[in-house]
Amino acid sequence: MRRGWGREEPLLASLNVANIKSQKKRILTNAKRQERNKAVKSELRTRVKTATASVGSDANGEDVRLAMKRLDKAASKGIIHPNQAARRKSRLMKKINASKA
Repeated sequence: MRRGWGREEPLLASLNVANIKSQKKRILTNAKRQERNKAVKSELRTRVKTATASVGSDANGEDVRLAMKRLDKAASKGIIHPNQAARRKSRLMKKINASKA
């Protein structure tokens, strides 16, 4: 489903340019992949936020571990670039170490 400006319409109806069967399938699989990637990226943001918010509490170690794990997993699956995962992990650890000092 494609969304925009308060209306929902089927994906193939809005992109009615493909006549080839394999291309129609490709459009559908790309849409599924886009939705999955969006969910994973949203979870990454949530995990990093909870890790930074829980600084100083008992659950901080577990939150940081989960955030790192999700970043590594997203990088290995190709959802984000490995350099982006490394950069985000570095920034997270920098924030945590700065708050401890």
